[in-house]
Amino acid sequence: MTPPGRRRLILTRHAKSDWDDPSLPDHDRPLNARGRRSARELGDWLASRGYEPEEVLCSTAARTRETWEEVERAALAVLPAIRFERSLYHAEPAQMLAILRTATAPTVMMIGHNPGIAAFAAGLPARPPLTSDFRRYPTAATLVVDFQGDDWAAVSPGEGSVMDFVRFDGRE
Repeated sequence: MTPPGRRRLILTRHAKSDWDDPSLPDHDRPLNARGRRSARELGDWLASRGYEPEEVLCSTAARTRETWEEVERAALAVLPAIRFERSLYHAEPAQMLAILRTATAPTVMMIGHNPGIAAFAAGLPARPPLTSDFRRYPTAATLVVDFQGDDWAAVSPGEGSVMDFVRFDGRE
């Protein structure tokens, strides 16, 4: 639950995709087994910490949609509104911010792609995490960042407070 007077963004890079079929267009690549497992682990982690989205903004790519489907399988108490956005497919940070500013729920999950999502994540908090994993934003990496205010339209880069950062890319 997001505290009153705040907005919470759960920013997730899609889980590991499958490269077995080189004839598939990039947009249509699904998750591989490791990616599905990582996305389910992410869903369990979000539910266990109470980071449950009330609205989801998701790229239309197969791997982002599947990431959401696996996250959703976790014991989430809230069934969020979901909006699939073609413009999130390989979006630049400015485009991601513009889409985020259209959100209406206090807690929003955005699922996208690198390299844009790593750059977007780096610019959001006042003090980003110092781990190298944050800078490279591996598959299934997730930043939870809070902003002051009651309106996403007023959110600006560099004003967020990091609540958590985690990765679920299946590596030890």
